[in-house]
Amino acid sequence: MGTTLVSGGDRVLHLEIIRVPVFRPLAWLGRGWLDLRKHWGASLGYGALIVAMGWTLLVFCGTHPYFVAAAISGFLLVGPLMSAGLCEMSRRYSLGQSASFDDSLEGFARNTSALFEFGVILAICAVVWFAISAVLLGTVFHIAAPDIQETLYRGFLDSANRSQVLAYVAIGGALAVAVFAVSVVAIPMIIDRHSSARQAMRASIQALISNIPAMIVWSALILILTIIGYAPLLGGLLIIAPLLGHATWHAYKDMIR
Repeated sequence: MGTTLVSGGDRVLHLEIIRVPVFRPLAWLGRGWLDLRKHWGASLGYGALIVAMGWTLLVFCGTHPYFVAAAISGFLLVGPLMSAGLCEMSRRYSLGQSASFDDSLEGFARNTSALFEFGVILAICAVVWFAISAVLLGTVFHIAAPDIQETLYRGFLDSANRSQVLAYVAIGGALAVAVFAVSVVAIPMIIDRHSSARQAMRASIQALISNIPAMIVWSALILILTIIGYAPLLGGLLIIAPLLGHATWHAYKDMIR
């Protein structure tokens, strides 16, 4: 499916959305693993940064439900943006070049304005979800937020009831789906094609619509791997996060021409 994307600056991008087989995401993970192995230190450096950020959020934001909402939003925000360096490494590998951690930083500089714009959009989504979750808890689910002094010492899961947990899971899941839809190929496209954030998001949505079966498999793999990464006190993200970052580049190359 061919498409033309035009930004506000009249920059035109002619793209072809490719339909991929339903289990193609497995190949993306395989290629991502090969990229990760080419420079363990650089790739795992990004994993370590994400783990460190996760621990920071848990320490400061894991004691109250509204803080938990902010923590989840922060992770959804940082995840796609952190993949810019990993996608730059995979881009260099695809050109037969080497890529160190310093080289990967060029991914953040290749199209800074679009990356910043995309980050702002994700931040707005996170803030909107944070506000909606607070409203829904009080008006729709008729759930009162646990007392902050109590949850500072007992923690969210200890003091929250089942309805509160299910509400946050449902609302957070809706946000995750929205973020996934607009970021499937957004970061690598911004880096590789110097597209605007709006063009990259539109292309991501079109790629998702054209490849719904494969995107269901891909999103399921991301969810499963992320859960595995969270299980050992976030330690698994040391490998899972860079693996998914590299795989995102190969998803982009397969679906966007």
